[in-house]
Amino acid sequence: MPGARAFYKVRRRDTTEAVIGAITGTVRRPQTLVLGRLDEEGVLRPVGRSTPLRPNAARDLAERLTPPRSGHPWDGVRFTTYWRSRTPLDVVLVEPVLVAEIMVDTALERGSWRHPVRLARIRAEMHPMQLPKFEELGENPGQDDPNI
Repeated sequence: MPGARAFYKVRRRDTTEAVIGAITGTVRRPQTLVLGRLDEEGVLRPVGRSTPLRPNAARDLAERLTPPRSGHPWDGVRFTTYWRSRTPLDVVLVEPVLVAEIMVDTALERGSWRHPVRLARIRAEMHPMQLPKFEELGENPGQDDPNI
């Protein structure tokens, strides 16, 4: 239409890494990931939850996930179904040793991604200690960061 204006909303997504600390579903049939990063004291802090996993990614993860040893950092932590919800999310804790590369929105609040993240791939060659610290989240997430 001549003279009309249009508004387009463009969301920017970056890639970064996080530790898989819990899942929804079962260890043999994971549905979504609950992700974290280590803080300065070495405590795993939740940073986000993924969108539902694609079937091939779920099968790959099922071969790699292991139940946690005693003393999981999220023992007793209550997760909710969505942002600012009070409805509890039923999660299964897993050994927090797998690193996932994820696609994230730039919207952060109190150290967590506001919107669900998307699994890009598993970074089997990385150790959770190699990731930026929780406190660094949002400073420069993404591929441009030479520390990632």
